[in-house]
Order: sequence, then C-alpha cells, then structure tokens
Amino acid sequence: MNISIRLVRNSASAVACALTLMAGAGSAFAESVNTGYFGGVAIMGYDTVAYFTDGKAVKGSEDFSYEWLGTPWHFASKEHKEMFMSEPAKYAPQYGGYCAGEVANNESVTVNVDPEAFKIIDGKLYLVYDEGNAAAFAENADDLVPKGDAKWPVVEAKLAVDEPDWNLINNP
Repeated sequence: MNISIRLVRNSASAVACALTLMAGAGSAFAESVNTGYFGGVAIMGYDTVAYFTDGKAVKGSEDFSYEWLGTPWHFASKEHKEMFMSEPAKYAPQYGGYCAGEVANNESVTVNVDPEAFKIIDGKLYLVYDEGNAAAFAENADDLVPKGDAKWPVVEAKLAVDEPDWNLINNP
C-alpha cells in the first residue's frame, strides 16, 4: 500500500476517533447558536451567565456585548461578560440554545424557546419553550438528556445543510 494513502487513512481514523471521544464527553456543545427567533442575538439578549450566578433569567445589555461563534451575546454586567469570555462553553446553552425537549424527542428545532424557561442540570443550561415544560424536562432529565445528546449531532448537521427559514416557522 502506498505510504501516502496509509497516512490519509490513519489521519482520517484519528480524526474520527477524536470526534467520537468529544461527542461522548457528555456535552452537547454547539458550533452554532440559535439566533433565528432572537433577532440575531443569542438567547434574545438574556445574560447566559446569570442563569448560573443568579438562578434566574436576566436581560443583558448591549453595553456588555461579546461576539462568540459569530453571534453577539449580551450580559447584565462587565463581570458576567468576563466570566463568559473566559469559559464560553461552560455558560452557553446546550443544543445551541434550541429547545432541549424538541431536540431530545423529535430531532427538531422548530419550536421557539422562552429565555425564562430553563433548567440547569448537572451544571449545563437547557432552554425549552415554556416554564411548564422546563419542569417536565428536568423531571425526565435522566431519559431526555442522553436522548438529546445522542440526537444533537444529527440535528446540528441538518442545520448546517438546511438552515431553517425562521420567517416561515414564525409566520406559517
């Protein structure tokens, strides 16, 4: 076998192995961010760090804005902005900020999320479409989180190929 072909195969195997390990690391970290319903701003401008520090949804400010993954994120304070800048993946919502229940149950992202409807489970932020479903998601997290984690790569790949037309989804 030609040595260059062997190197390509070995490199491809190493990349596949690394991707598999990262996928199995227990995080549904996204390379893209849901801004379709949010006017181009992550989480409708809510401060993603406040979910962790304040235990509630807090509106951020353009005065404390930071761009990450091509998306502006707003924060309520300079401190929160700096916390996010130092560890964005720690504070970013799972599944790119799409509805966690829809990802887990339907491999879908067609349901808008409510920034006030959230749960932090095992140190990770999950957004859903209303507060009642946030409680149901948390009650069934042992089942739904592994389902969502398994389905997220498929959903994210679909998004990369076929970005939804948010205007049609919001105004059928």
